[in-house]
Amino acid sequence: MSTHPPAGPLVLGPLLRYIGERSATIWVQTRDASVVRVRAFDHEWAAPTFGAHDRHYALVVLDGLEPGSASDYEVEIDDERVWPEAEPERTDLPPSRIRTLVRSEPTRLAFGSCRTSVPHDADGNASNGVDALRAYAHHLSRPERQEADWPQLLCFLGDQVYADETSEPMREYIASRRSLDEPPGEELKDFVEYSHLYWLAWTDPLNRWLLSTLPSAMIFDDHDIRDDWNTSQSWHREMNQTSWWHERIVGGLSSYWVYQHVGNLSPEELADDEVWRQIVAHAESGMSDELDLTQVLDELAERVDTKPETYRWSYARDLGESKLVVVDSRAARVLQPERRSILDDDELAWLDGQLRGDVDHLFIGTSLPFFIAQGIHDLEAINEAMATGAWGPRVAKWGEKMRRALDLEHWAAFQEGFAAVLDMVVQVAHGERGKAPGTITFLSGDVHNSYVTEISPDQLGGGSSRILQAVCSPIRNPLPRQVRIAQAVLGKGLARPLQFVVGRTEKVPSAPYQWSVTQGPWFDNNLATLEVRGRGLVMRWEAGEVRGDRYDAPELRQVARVSIS
Repeated sequence: MSTHPPAGPLVLGPLLRYIGERSATIWVQTRDASVVRVRAFDHEWAAPTFGAHDRHYALVVLDGLEPGSASDYEVEIDDERVWPEAEPERTDLPPSRIRTLVRSEPTRLAFGSCRTSVPHDADGNASNGVDALRAYAHHLSRPERQEADWPQLLCFLGDQVYADETSEPMREYIASRRSLDEPPGEELKDFVEYSHLYWLAWTDPLNRWLLSTLPSAMIFDDHDIRDDWNTSQSWHREMNQTSWWHERIVGGLSSYWVYQHVGNLSPEELADDEVWRQIVAHAESGMSDELDLTQVLDELAERVDTKPETYRWSYARDLGESKLVVVDSRAARVLQPERRSILDDDELAWLDGQLRGDVDHLFIGTSLPFFIAQGIHDLEAINEAMATGAWGPRVAKWGEKMRRALDLEHWAAFQEGFAAVLDMVVQVAHGERGKAPGTITFLSGDVHNSYVTEISPDQLGGGSSRILQAVCSPIRNPLPRQVRIAQAVLGKGLARPLQFVVGRTEKVPSAPYQWSVTQGPWFDNNLATLEVRGRGLVMRWEAGEVRGDRYDAPELRQVARVSIS
C-alpha cells in the first residue's frame, strides 16, 4: 500500500455519510478545485468543491429520493468518472450503492471505537491486531451476503484517528515536513498533517469500499485531538502554555468539521449550520472561484475551544421507528474547579429536548461509557470530590494528579452532568416523556474492552424501558495483556469497598440506581452490531482473524451474542 495520495483527481472517498428516507450525502476529497457530480437513480446531483488549507472537498446532497429504494452510484470530477475506478486495486468488491431508509424496517446498526491506522500486514497485525472493520468489510463484500441483512448505519464512537500515537507511515510524512525533534515531535501539528492521517485511515481498499456503501455517523474522543483532552481546567491551562497546542487544537477541530462532522448532518441540519450556509451562499452566487474556508474553519475552531456553547457537535438521526442521539462528551465540558460538568447548560438543554419516548428504541451514542463498572464509577466520583476541594486544598491537588494519571474523566467524574442525564433517561423509561421505548441503550467505546451493563428492571418498575450500556472498543488497538488483567480486577475488586466509602460520606453523591455488568468484558478487537427485534434487541460482537497469510481476506469471528428480550 502506498503511503502518499494518488496523482489522480480523487484523493479520498467517496464516503456515503447521511442517509434518510428521501435524501443522502456523499463526501469526497479532490486534488483540485472542481465540480463533483454523483449519478444514481437515473439522476445526477452536483456540487462545487470548497477549500481548506490548500485541500479541496465536496459534500454532494442527493435529494428527492424514494423511501426504500436502492441504486449503484458513480462519481465524476469535472466530467471525468473517478468512481468506480477504471483500474481498481481490488476487482472482487461489489459496486458502491445507496439504500434509502424505510420507516417500517427494523433498525440495524453497527458501532465501535478506537481504530489505529497501521498497515494490515503481519507486523501491523502483530502490534495492533486484525482490523475488525476490515474483516467486517470483507464479510459484507461476499456474494452470498444479502444486502437486506446489512446495517443501515455504521456509527464510529471516537478515536477514528490517533493524533498523539502515530504510525511509522505517518511519522515518515511528518518528517518530510518538519523535524521530529521539534515540538510536538511525532504527534500531529496542524490541519495538513491531519489530512494525511485521515487519508491513511480511510484508503485501504476494503475499508474504502465499506465506507463508500455503508452510511456512517461519527463523533470524536480524546485521541482525535490528544489523550486526556479536556480532562480538567489545569490540563487545559498546561496545554495552552505550550508552543504547539494552539495549532494542534485548531487543526484538529477544523479538520474534524471537514472530515467527520459535516457528513453527520441531515440536509435540514446542514441548512442551520453556520459554515454550510456560507458554502451554499457561495454556490448560489454563481461565482466561479472556489470558496476558501481556511480562515472560517480556523476561527470556528478557536472559538469553540474557548467558548464551546457557541457551536454544537452533537446531532440526532431517525432510524426507522427508532432514534439515535449522538452526544459530544469532550468539547462541551464545564471545567471550572468550583463547577464541573461533562455537558454545559446549552448542551444539556439540547439533549433534554432530544431524549423523548414515542420511538421503538432510543439509542444514545457517546464516546465515553455512561455506565462503567460500579467500583470505577465510585472511584471517579470520590476523585471528583477530592479535586474540587471537598477535603481541603492539599487533597484537591493530589486528587487532580490522580485524576489525570489514572484517566478518571468519564461521566462518573462529572457527577452533575451524569445525574442530570440519568434523570432524563429514567423519565423516558417511565413513560413521562411519551410512550416508553423498549430499550434505552447507551452506545460507547473508549475503554478498550467491550461489555454490557444494565440497571436492574426491578429498580425501574413494571412497564418501564430497559436501560442498558453497550460498549464496543477497540476496533483496532488492543490493550496489553497485563493491563487487561489489571483493569478487570480493578473494576470488580473496588466495588464493595468504595460503595462502603461513598455510603458513609455526604461529600460524594451516591448513584440513585445500581447497575451491573451482565456480559463481558471482552478485550478483542471488535465491531458490534445490533438489530431491533420488536421491543428487544440482539447484539453481536465480532472480531477479525487472518488465516495463514491471507491478509487481504480477514475472516469474521463471533465473540459474543447478547439477546435483550
